Amino acid sequence: MSVTDVLRPHAEQEFAAELALLAEHDDRPRPPGWKLSPWAVTAYLLGAELPGGAVVTPKYVGPRRLVEVAVATLATDRALLLLGVPGTAKTWVSEHLAAAISGDSTLLVQGTAGTSEEAVRYGWNYARLLAEGPSAAALVESPLLRAMRRGAVARVEELTRMPGDVQDALITLLSEKALPVPELNTEVQARPGFTVIATANDRDRGVNELSSALRRRFNTVVLPLPETVEDEVAIVARRVEQLGTALELPAAPAGLAEIRRVVTVFRELRSGVSADGRTTLKVPSGTLSTAEAISVVTGGLALAAHFGDGVLRPSDVAAGIVGAVVQDPSADAVAWQEYLETVVRARPEWNDFYRACRDLA
Repeated sequence: MSVTDVLRPHAEQEFAAELALLAEHDDRPRPPGWKLSPWAVTAYLLGAELPGGAVVTPKYVGPRRLVEVAVATLATDRALLLLGVPGTAKTWVSEHLAAAISGDSTLLVQGTAGTSEEAVRYGWNYARLLAEGPSAAALVESPLLRAMRRGAVARVEELTRMPGDVQDALITLLSEKALPVPELNTEVQARPGFTVIATANDRDRGVNELSSALRRRFNTVVLPLPETVEDEVAIVARRVEQLGTALELPAAPAGLAEIRRVVTVFRELRSGVSADGRTTLKVPSGTLSTAEAISVVTGGLALAAHFGDGVLRPSDVAAGIVGAVVQDPSADAVAWQEYLETVVRARPEWNDFYRACRDLA
């Protein structure tokens, strides 16, 4: 299936040309089972200019050392835990790491309160099990088991959302690099290149805390929010452009100004202080993450394309911003109104945005 035939291609599909280009120029040592060297994996994530002028686009904007630590961890026998608040690109980074290292980001377990142990270990085709008894043909392999057989990267999303007993099924797998299958009197041993990248939201503490035994099996890298307004604007603009292309939305010529406005609003409200440091603000209950900013701007582009003149304007992003900020109608509405009247209203260049937000009320 062509990349253009799917709504959201996997990283190894969308950036196949860049991965191939890096492999061509990559003459550095590669760990067993890796498609690229650690240097090339880092270049793929952070962007680089290759000999001959070819450019690899950045997939992640953040501290280089954090990416290097994450890649170095995966080059050892340790699993990697990406920790951070919502919207810090944990899933995005894990997908691109898996794509660059093993060429396959699809070996994924999604952690939820209903995730069962079979999703981590293995299950059974019960029709064959009843007809034939336990056999290799009746075994239904989990994504982690398939990753062990292939020597590939397995991904576990929202690890702390999974019940504690399901989390603990990872302990033997990560420490012994083997998974017993007692029903068949055998075990599956991991091939070189196997590792696990897990993500966890640090706002989920107290949901299903990791046991000390499991936490010791991971090296933890904390992904921060973008450090500067410019970094966050660049992230949002790049991702919105990618999504807009996939959704066949018209380009918005004046979009950068509105992206900066959305990012500024989110940064001020989540930090609890205006950009000039003069006004203390109530902090809403929502996360107001970079991912939500991307969603607000993409929604605004759709409004501009289908119900406007194709130019992204304050009225196109106002509803999305209000929806993202006012998660709790009682407390958040007060915080939002205070922000509108004390900060937004005082900025003459934001008059159109102020009126758009007031019209929504």
